[in-house]
Amino acid sequence: MLFANSLFAKDIILGGKEGWPVFQKSENLTTGKGRFGYECIELATNSFDADFDTDLLINFENSENPIAAGDYRILTNNLKPSTNTKNDKLAGLSRNIGGLSIAGNPGTFFGSEGLNGSFSIEFWIYPSVVENGEILLSWESSRLEEGKLIHQLLNAIFNKGHIEWTLSNFFDSDFISPDCKEITLNGTSNIIPNSWSYHALSFDAETGILEYIVNGITESLIYVTSTKDESGEVALVNLGTPAEVELCKGYTGLIDEIRIIRRPFSSPDFQSAENAGKTGHTQYAPQGGLFITKPIMVSTGSKLKMLKAEMNVPAQTEICYYVRSGNNFYDWTQNPPEWIPVVSGEPVTNITGLYFQVMAELLPDGDGSISPSLTQLTLSFEEIPSPLPPFIVKAEAGNGSVTVSWNYSVDDTAGGYYLYYGNRPGEYLGRIAIEGFSPINVGNKSSFTVTGLENGKIYYFAIAAYSALDDSVIGEKSKEVFARPLARLK
Repeated sequence: MLFANSLFAKDIILGGKEGWPVFQKSENLTTGKGRFGYECIELATNSFDADFDTDLLINFENSENPIAAGDYRILTNNLKPSTNTKNDKLAGLSRNIGGLSIAGNPGTFFGSEGLNGSFSIEFWIYPSVVENGEILLSWESSRLEEGKLIHQLLNAIFNKGHIEWTLSNFFDSDFISPDCKEITLNGTSNIIPNSWSYHALSFDAETGILEYIVNGITESLIYVTSTKDESGEVALVNLGTPAEVELCKGYTGLIDEIRIIRRPFSSPDFQSAENAGKTGHTQYAPQGGLFITKPIMVSTGSKLKMLKAEMNVPAQTEICYYVRSGNNFYDWTQNPPEWIPVVSGEPVTNITGLYFQVMAELLPDGDGSISPSLTQLTLSFEEIPSPLPPFIVKAEAGNGSVTVSWNYSVDDTAGGYYLYYGNRPGEYLGRIAIEGFSPINVGNKSSFTVTGLENGKIYYFAIAAYSALDDSVIGEKSKEVFARPLARLK
């Protein structure tokens, strides 16, 4: 954040050369390259977002740590970032030299031993070749059953142009048909090299349905129940010793948006290849995105005069701006104080305060293929200057009183003075004076007697001038003086 000051004006610049600050709130936004080569704010593609049910999300946007959400740790990572991506800016490139190995911490799906409910494992792939035996996902473990170790397996491999899922002893043996101890789900559609496709393995603990979904369409399904149909008792997932998950162990191509969620697959989670991958356009959520800045402190009584945006707004897209203000931000909620719409480059009136907050909504075009972008925001304020304090201050003790005198401030913007008092140096928390609690507004005078003080106790004083335009605009305090009231004094 960059500040540029003049006597009565102040510009606060967000973005641009200095970059964007951390926002208080941001939804469906990412960064890109804007005007003059500076970082800009733009809509994020309609990719997965972490929510309450998200156990793991790997989106490769951070090349050093591709895990965007989830309590998992990376053991090995041989994937390289690639800009040939399904969503956002980066995908993971596997070159069949070992992929990404992760381990879940306690509480995660693959980091916990015992029963689990519904789940869905999802990802997008863009294979360079489709060769038999290429491994996309592999997990192996074991659990103790009736005193014996039972081997467990979950694999996703290429087989005859399709993906084949294998689940061995993955479910609770007490409520499962013998035919469901070893499960194989095969896809039916051919996986096309150099083309994005979406894959999900989904289990619904309410119905017992385990299904394999390709591009939003179920291609293989089985009931994991005691009768192998909808009438039987549902068998839950029963995992043994936590073990690593290997992704792209033997695979050549790209992978993106790897997700494990603790609910079954649902169609709103999936954006069809016809709308997302095959058109060649980046897709954006129709509701767009927004950001809200953290409260920006200017000075008491400041007035916002103009908001000016350096932006690119293609046809049918829009960026809407809102501002709110107040003297503190501790009781601000989502709505109060009221958000006031402003237009870039047009004068603003009646927005004043000590703190200001900006909200911007970025809206895509009608078919969600074009995003606006924002490179820089300039907020121009008119400030009331804080007057200088008096240079000379004196304190004379009396009987239960102290008279404080000072010369007038040399600053012609001063409209009056506050007198601060207290019992400790630098702490002006006095409450005993007949004239009131510290600080006392003494008006536009150069002397004031504070009465009702305790004899024998030392008191400390300072003077500050306030603005003739707004008495809440207070300047710095003067040097400190002290005095000790005594009964023998007049």
